[in-house]
Amino acid sequence: MSENALFAPLPEFSRQAHVSSLDAYRALCAKAEQEPEAFWAEQAERELHWFEKWNHVFEWNPPFVKWFVGAKTNAAYNCLDRHLETRADKPAILFEGEPGDRRTLTYRQLHSEVCRFANVLKSRGLKAGDRAIIYMPMIPEAVVAMLSCARLGVTHSVVFGGFSAEALKARIQDLDATLVLTADGGWRRGKEVRLKDAVDEALKDCPGVKNVIVAQRTKGQVNMTAGRDHWWHELEAGVSDDCPAVHLDSEHPLFVLYTSGTTGKPKGILHTTGGYMTFVVSTMKWVFDLKEDDVYWCSADIGWVTGHSYIVYGPLAAGATCVMYEGAPDYPAWDRWWQIIAREKVTILYTSPTAIRALIKQGDSWPNQHDLSSLRLLGSVGEPINPAAWEWYHRVIGKGRCPIVDTWWQTETGGILIAPMPGAIALKPGSGTFPMPGVLADVVDFSGSPVNDGAEGFLIIKRPWPSMIRTIWGDPQRFEQQYFSRIPGIYFTGDAARRDKDGYLWILGRVDDVMNVSGHRLSTMEVESALVRHPAVAEAAVVGKPHEITGQAVCCFVTLKKDVSSNHHDLAQDLRKWVAHEIGAFARPEEIRFTEALPKTRSGKIMRRLLREIVTSHTVTGDVTTLEDLGVVTKLAAQHDED
Repeated sequence: MSENALFAPLPEFSRQAHVSSLDAYRALCAKAEQEPEAFWAEQAERELHWFEKWNHVFEWNPPFVKWFVGAKTNAAYNCLDRHLETRADKPAILFEGEPGDRRTLTYRQLHSEVCRFANVLKSRGLKAGDRAIIYMPMIPEAVVAMLSCARLGVTHSVVFGGFSAEALKARIQDLDATLVLTADGGWRRGKEVRLKDAVDEALKDCPGVKNVIVAQRTKGQVNMTAGRDHWWHELEAGVSDDCPAVHLDSEHPLFVLYTSGTTGKPKGILHTTGGYMTFVVSTMKWVFDLKEDDVYWCSADIGWVTGHSYIVYGPLAAGATCVMYEGAPDYPAWDRWWQIIAREKVTILYTSPTAIRALIKQGDSWPNQHDLSSLRLLGSVGEPINPAAWEWYHRVIGKGRCPIVDTWWQTETGGILIAPMPGAIALKPGSGTFPMPGVLADVVDFSGSPVNDGAEGFLIIKRPWPSMIRTIWGDPQRFEQQYFSRIPGIYFTGDAARRDKDGYLWILGRVDDVMNVSGHRLSTMEVESALVRHPAVAEAAVVGKPHEITGQAVCCFVTLKKDVSSNHHDLAQDLRKWVAHEIGAFARPEEIRFTEALPKTRSGKIMRRLLREIVTSHTVTGDVTTLEDLGVVTKLAAQHDED
């Protein structure tokens, strides 16, 4: 598909949308740009409950910002208590475990569980300002843990359950946490993931942890250290479910979420309460066009920021019904997701391009076996979605009638910054389209000057928004240096982008994912998108490798679709010609390596940094704590070009 391909909103969708026309979108943006204080004050008042109102909407002292200064609120109160009058019996969580067990928690039931567990935390001496680590599977107790901490003002840091004991230890130590909330284990592809064992290993070097509370999920045998370790169900037996939410300052630290740094030391991204909550509930309605009767499913894990903002805080603050699934999309077969959508009548699905590509690889027969007619909106998150994957998602899953909201944002941004409003904006496959109201984005050169339409540059955000990162935990200098030193006072995203002649934004990936081949700046995503348009290719990752003549040469790692039978030598030659035809002769790959799998983080992002190490030194020496399968890297390092 070319970037001239336009998919206009269907009239029946626009008629009932929260933002129903391009003019309405532009009016929102104009008000947010011209009167930011009035705009965000109006959003905050409409979308949240405040115990005390603010003195100032925001204070901006670059690089530090405060939102709704002097106000008092509580994230858990906004997710639960305020719904009890009108939504008490509405399902908040529709849970399905990988083994097939199911639970439904209404807003009344979730409120009761959160209050009860918050009282458990109080009985262990936890109070506002303390810090807790949450290391759990995708079960309702993980949401209860987050909201119970938020209710008391205990700052939480969720660590993805796939992380190792070493990664867990680093986060406990950096946060100086005194409490760990975990489970005996969880289920993944029919096997038990033993979480408590990892906690025990990590805590050998974490003497500051005084309490470990363990939810029972798999009922596997675990060690319990007397005085420190406690069973969740035993502590909450007979405990009252009356626990008033603490009135917290708008800037009270809600959570710290760690993301891998380029140095290998994880960065603790700090998000606070009032501004973050205002932005995530606003974007829930703008981007997902959320309605009262929607059944919404974000397939992420709560260990990632997507899970924080668009499984827990955003949807629950908006009063949504959320599907929560514990396991893998391919267990016991590749139609597990489609079964859930058909049974629960899911109306909104929000997932990653990585998952979409994996599903494409298995063929259309799996989704075609199930009734997906309940779906009315599809979403994409995590990395730019290539047009071929977009087209499959639109045609096979959405049956050509569901708009796709391709969202760009980061752990640091807290919420979605660039995405289409589906009732207002015509879609271009592969483009995030336009920024949210109040998000002043631009594409600039090294000096900070805007580049011409069609030219590549650096994506920046010129004004603070309510959910932006407040600092890096314990390291404000690193925060300033990393995000605000390139162009003083301007948020530097670290992503490359371009704006086309129609004003649409195209995210090209990280700045270090741009190659320079014979003087041509070439994004890895552009070559990857060309490769996956080839009928034989399921997935591709592209990196630049040093070259004596051209400066850098294009090196491609390619996985093939199932049942593609071809001589690798001939197919490599065909793919070289294909890329040269699609982009230009200068982009012709020098190396193509076929592989059964690509190195990915546990959240599904391709680790191109490791691929660059492989093509330059044939070894991997960098941080691999977030890598899902080390064996993939080992095999790739031993491979040679198919020529």
